[in-house]
Amino acid sequence: MTPLTISKDEYSRRRQTFMTHIQEQKLQGAVLFNPTSIFYLVGFHFIPTERPMALVLDAEGKTRLFVPRLEVEHAEQASYVDTVVSYFEYPGEKHPMQHLVDMLQQAGLQTAFGVDADGYASGWGYRGPRLSELIPAATFTFVGRYIEEMRMAKTAEEIALIRESCRWGNLAHVLLQKYSVAGAKEIEMIATLGPLYKPAGSATAFAGFRGQIGANSALPHAVTINATLQPGDTLVTGAAADIYGYHSELERTMFVGEPSAEQRRFFELMLCAQDLAIATIKPGIPCSAVETEMQRYYRDHNLAPYLRHHTGHNIGLMGHELPFLDLGDNTIIEPGMLFTVEPGLYVEGLGGFRHSDTVVVTETGTESLTYYPRDIDSLICG
Repeated sequence: MTPLTISKDEYSRRRQTFMTHIQEQKLQGAVLFNPTSIFYLVGFHFIPTERPMALVLDAEGKTRLFVPRLEVEHAEQASYVDTVVSYFEYPGEKHPMQHLVDMLQQAGLQTAFGVDADGYASGWGYRGPRLSELIPAATFTFVGRYIEEMRMAKTAEEIALIRESCRWGNLAHVLLQKYSVAGAKEIEMIATLGPLYKPAGSATAFAGFRGQIGANSALPHAVTINATLQPGDTLVTGAAADIYGYHSELERTMFVGEPSAEQRRFFELMLCAQDLAIATIKPGIPCSAVETEMQRYYRDHNLAPYLRHHTGHNIGLMGHELPFLDLGDNTIIEPGMLFTVEPGLYVEGLGGFRHSDTVVVTETGTESLTYYPRDIDSLICG
């Protein structure tokens, strides 16, 4: 049975793949500031505050985590690195970025190395110099996109985690539908999943509406307004769970009471669109081919006025990842890629109509990891 974690061996394989790329670029090593990239390579998840943190890899692949003093024990316990190097506090008499430059020189990174940013950045009051200002003679090569591309196709361990995320998202959605009755308020509908749920990440399982209630559901990215559910409301839901940092996406269109003929019509058009998208996804074709087929469907059914976004996106450590089911993305679909399949129709005054399912690409097509009922009669709330 595949364990619900990322193994030490898989982290090692990731770093080796990344370091092969660094060596091919004839770089002395790499400095990474992005929390997701750091977690992906060494398993260290942290809250990016005003205190700079970075992962440094030298030409031999030795890894060093650069952290403030308050993160030392956490970094030592939760990461696969060779060394943890710390400074006391930000801003300090000597700026943390100066300490980082000292560490880079000790690691042999002085003239040419890869970076995912020209220094640390945070909206928590951070101010500091860029790496290019501190090491003006060095040349920097951006390598952050390469790590994003490494994350596009998931391994068996990653898929197992996302499958578990889907399971808990499904359970959360069951509770959401149970409490979605006329008169209930959006924020009041919160219920525990019990002691068996262990997120092993930064977030918990959830299910809600994010403000997509009634006419407001026609806003694809609405925000919570704590609306009171009314008879006849269209509801667009969202449910997911964080399992060891990995995400999934489950969304459904529901109704408070019996839907009208117009609500049924747009629901069925949306459902046919999602069926078409799932049937079109297969390895060996570009992502754009899926969206091309969807645009044909929309034209044939005169649905252009109700469109607001493309069909979907990859998902994993982040809610949105490369590649995208979009006309402008010609990435070739591969087995192991995951996509949210979420074509939506948005009718002003009536509501939004969107299901989202998380599917994994197989050798011949797709497998849906989410499994909540999709038919309209199963999605009518009391």
